[in-house]
Amino acid sequence: MPLEITMPKLSDTMTDGTLVKWHKKENDPVKPGDIIAEVETDKATQELEAFEPGTVAKIVAAEGEKVAVGGLIVVLAKPGEKVTDVAKGVKSGGTTAKAAAEASADKGDAGKTATATATAPAPAPVAVQAPAPAAPASHTDNGAPIRVSPLARKIAAEKGVDLAAISGSGPDGRIIKRDVLAAPAGGKLAGTAAAPSVPAPAPAAVLEAKTIPLSNMRQTIARRLLEAKQSIPHFYVSIDVQMDNLLALRKSANEQLAPTKLTVTDFITRAVAVAVTQLPAINASFGGTQIVRHGSVHVGIAVAIEDGLVVPVLRDAQTKNLRQISAEIKQLAELARTRKLKADQMTGSTITISNLGMYGIKEFTAIINPPEAAILAIGGTEARPIVKNGQLAVGQVMTVTLSADHRVVDGATGAEFLGKLKAILENPMMMLI
Repeated sequence: MPLEITMPKLSDTMTDGTLVKWHKKENDPVKPGDIIAEVETDKATQELEAFEPGTVAKIVAAEGEKVAVGGLIVVLAKPGEKVTDVAKGVKSGGTTAKAAAEASADKGDAGKTATATATAPAPAPVAVQAPAPAAPASHTDNGAPIRVSPLARKIAAEKGVDLAAISGSGPDGRIIKRDVLAAPAGGKLAGTAAAPSVPAPAPAAVLEAKTIPLSNMRQTIARRLLEAKQSIPHFYVSIDVQMDNLLALRKSANEQLAPTKLTVTDFITRAVAVAVTQLPAINASFGGTQIVRHGSVHVGIAVAIEDGLVVPVLRDAQTKNLRQISAEIKQLAELARTRKLKADQMTGSTITISNLGMYGIKEFTAIINPPEAAILAIGGTEARPIVKNGQLAVGQVMTVTLSADHRVVDGATGAEFLGKLKAILENPMMMLI
């Protein structure tokens, strides 16, 4: 019997995936461990690994095609089977969401025939970036517009890469970040003069009217945040935190730990974990007819990536010290940016931290990440006038805003939690004990 590989479910919220790139073509041999394709899910781009030997008899899903979970994407001929006979027996189509849903209904359990699983994609090679003398081309030689992500276009301009010379590996041939990073760097764009010795004025921005299809990730973000905002009764409380003591402790610690560097986010994460253990009511979810309190603090850390936002999860944060937290956050953030996070690294958070302070944002409110009952929005630390010992002084102040689910958390509970968090951050030795 031929091996039918279907679209696997690579995340808890995934309903379909986009076939970004095939690494094998028809009649190619496949052995266990081979990467056969790349799939874009609602959260990341992941690779499909074969676990059984065979030969590619028929590729059913084309690059750029969206396939529902359980939909057939490729058929392999087993060793000893005739590839042409297997290919003839494969029905064309069947990869659309509707077809896969019908197939799922017939089989009773979509995806049972899948013989592939997700592994993390290898990181794209990184080249030294050099200033570009001109903006990259926006059209091919035949006048057709180049499909390219905004970040890829920016990187191409910085590296001096001609976009017209790149083949995109994204959906529908779209050029994405890894394509530009893999391109030769340092050369001038085709048809442009050498860079002038004196910097030229930046050209005026050119606006372009266009329609951008939503990626799987952006569709999921749109759906989940709309549901969260419509179905969860949010309320918001804010508090100002004096950060002078924490910043002084961080500076001293980094001098001792060099070259390791602890970030403000590391300290905030540790402080949140400690504050949650002092007030477990905040570490809960709404369960319809009950409130579910969680026995461990799993902190979600919102990370912005090229096409959207992911929330990798730092598990059992209450059991980890600052150095452990710092190392894991750096590792998770890197996995997020290179789209190497696995499904279990993006699920199960009990409270989330969203930090926009590095963008110069003073304060903001965040939308709760279901099924959590709370999310913290962290603003930037800045010099502000404060009253200290009855005298006007200047201090480093950070504004923290808590968004909470009123079905689970009362206003007084939210205020109490922020009070505990403030006390820990202003007296950071408390989080070290």
